[in-house]
Amino acid sequence: MASVSPITFHNGVRIPQVGLGVWQVPADEVQQTVETALELGYRHIDGAAAYDNEEGVGAALKATGVDRDDIFVTTKLRNGEQGYESALKAFDDSRKRLGLDVIDLYLIHWPSPKRDLYVETWKAFEKLYEEGAVRAVGVANFLPEYLDRIIGEASIKPMVNQFELHPTFQQADVEAASKDAGLAVQAYSPLGRGDDLNAPEVKEIADRIEATPAQVILAWHLAKGRIIIPKSTNPDRMAENLSSADVHLSADDITLIDSLEAGNMVVLDPREVELSQIR
Repeated sequence: MASVSPITFHNGVRIPQVGLGVWQVPADEVQQTVETALELGYRHIDGAAAYDNEEGVGAALKATGVDRDDIFVTTKLRNGEQGYESALKAFDDSRKRLGLDVIDLYLIHWPSPKRDLYVETWKAFEKLYEEGAVRAVGVANFLPEYLDRIIGEASIKPMVNQFELHPTFQQADVEAASKDAGLAVQAYSPLGRGDDLNAPEVKEIADRIEATPAQVILAWHLAKGRIIIPKSTNPDRMAENLSSADVHLSADDITLIDSLEAGNMVVLDPREVELSQIR
C-alpha cells in the first residue's frame, strides 16, 4: 500500500494528499468505484452535489469495513444553491444523501460571480463549521480577486482552494495567492484530462525512473505540496495513481515539468461559470 502523507489545514485538520475524484462517475457505478478505491488504500474521496452520485458514495461508505474516522469525505455546494438559507438546506440534503452526520470538507463549488452570493454563502459555511457539522470549509475555483474578497469579509478563513492545475495549466497566480493566504492547494484535473501525459518531457522522465507518465505528473504535484484527486474507475489505474506517493523526482525533473506551462485550460473559466448544475 502506498505511503500517502497528509496535508494539514490551518485549523489543524489533516487530509490525505492523494484522493479519488468521482466527477463523471455514473451514479450506478460510483458505489463499486469507491469501494474498490477503499480496498486499494484510498482514504480520501472528493465528490460534489452537482455530480449526482452522493447516494452511491454514501452507500460505499456504509458498506466498507474501513472505519469512518479514517476516511476523509469532501462534497461541494451547487451554484444554484448559493445563498445563506439555501446553502444550509443544501448541506443537509448532501449530508442525508451521504449518510453522514459530519462531512470532513465542504466547498463552494464555483464563485459564480454574476450571482454575487459567495460571501453570503460563506456565512452559512461559517455557521456549519462553528456548529461542528463540518470539520473544514473551503472554496473551489476561486481566483485571487474572489479569494481576497471572501477572506476580507470572513470571520473564518477558508482552509483550501481547489482548482484546475496541471503541467500545461499551472495557474501560478492562483496557487501563490492561495498559499500566501494560508490556504492549502488542491489540484483537480491534475493530469490535464490525460493531455499532459503525452508531453515528451514527461515520457522521458517516466522511462528514466521506471514509472508511468501519470505517476510522474502526480509525483510532481505531491512534491509541490498539493493535494490531488485524480479520477479513474479502472482499478489498475487507481492503484497506479495512488502509488505515485512512492515516486520521487529530482529537482531537475521538477523544473523540467514546471517548464511545460502553456495556458492549456481544459475545464471552465471561473469568471464565466454560472450553471446551476455541473455534471
